Amino acid sequence: MRTEFLNFAPPLIGDEEIAEVVSTLRGGWITTGDRAHEFEEKFRDHVGAQAALAVNSATAAMHVALAALGIGEGDAVVSTTMTFASTIHVIEHQRARPVLVDVEPDTLNLDPDQVEDAVRRVPEVKAILPVHLYGHPADMNPIYDIAHRHGLAVIEDAAHSLPAWYHDRMIGAAPPGFDQPNLAAFSFYATKNLTTGEGGMLTGPPALVEQARMWSLHGMSRDAYDRYKSDGSWKYDVVLPGFKYNMADLQAAIGLRQLDRLDAMQRRRRDIVARYDDAFGPLKQLETPYERPHVRSAWHIYLLRLRRERLGIKRDDFIAELKKRNIGASVHFIPIHLHSYYRHRYGLRPADYPVAQREYERMLSLPLSPAHSDEDIDDVIQAVSEIVRAHPARMRTVA
Repeated sequence: MRTEFLNFAPPLIGDEEIAEVVSTLRGGWITTGDRAHEFEEKFRDHVGAQAALAVNSATAAMHVALAALGIGEGDAVVSTTMTFASTIHVIEHQRARPVLVDVEPDTLNLDPDQVEDAVRRVPEVKAILPVHLYGHPADMNPIYDIAHRHGLAVIEDAAHSLPAWYHDRMIGAAPPGFDQPNLAAFSFYATKNLTTGEGGMLTGPPALVEQARMWSLHGMSRDAYDRYKSDGSWKYDVVLPGFKYNMADLQAAIGLRQLDRLDAMQRRRRDIVARYDDAFGPLKQLETPYERPHVRSAWHIYLLRLRRERLGIKRDDFIAELKKRNIGASVHFIPIHLHSYYRHRYGLRPADYPVAQREYERMLSLPLSPAHSDEDIDDVIQAVSEIVRAHPARMRTVA
């Protein structure tokens, strides 16, 4: 058994990132400046987006996307109950109403059929906010079709999905032929496939991204870098009641070098996923993640689901047993309908989201990072296999 605790998702930071940060520190400008703008341009080109805006989190990216679209009080946004709370918080921050739908049983992404029902049922809906959960893209073509027919914007929560592909385009690239506003929000949090410690990126049409840029820095017409340059001017105007969401050059410095290594880090993720699949696929007590043929998952999360009828241990106890063996694990996510704020505010019930509720009760996330060694992954496989063998399903007695 391991003697040291295996962190769930440590970042992979190398000498390249450290050198770029040191160079930035010595360069005399550490907040939003040349490196942030360079990171925007390189990220835009990498995913095939029209424009990109570097911000301090995916939450910020989604928030300024909603603000740039003018979504606010009296409006509604359709999203999923199976996500982190920040996805839904930003709708609340704009004083709009979140309309939550259940998920598909294989990928746990939002169900397009239920999106259609929600849009028909709630006339105030102005946008759809799909989440590419665990790095597996949501089924976007039906969602684009719904948005086109009803005149709705689409804001993609792509926090998990760099670098994921849907059919022949990368998540973040403009969908061909879609005539409604489409923006995508990425996360560079410490556990993400590309990290800047904290950070995010918004991609989309240039005009909307520039509108979001003003929202991201106090609603000012010009940022500090432009004002303090040798040919700059101290004058500025505040044109919007904006936020403080900009990304600093120190963060962008890390992101630039992480982007250089993204393909290599992604190959390592897929290697780990393949090893997990080989080890756990034959075990009838476990269900491994599903990847649809027309997508390429970013594999941000390796989701393991317990077949409870074949196991004599509950999910929470399974995670506790992993911890005893010094293996870190987590749950992604506690569905929105179970959190007290949303449950009480909107009268949400587990029975309204049967798929999300059922899958939540049997899911856990295993360690997955390019920073993990082969020996680390061996330890995870051994620990999971031991727990499965030690807890066979209890025999049911017949009266």
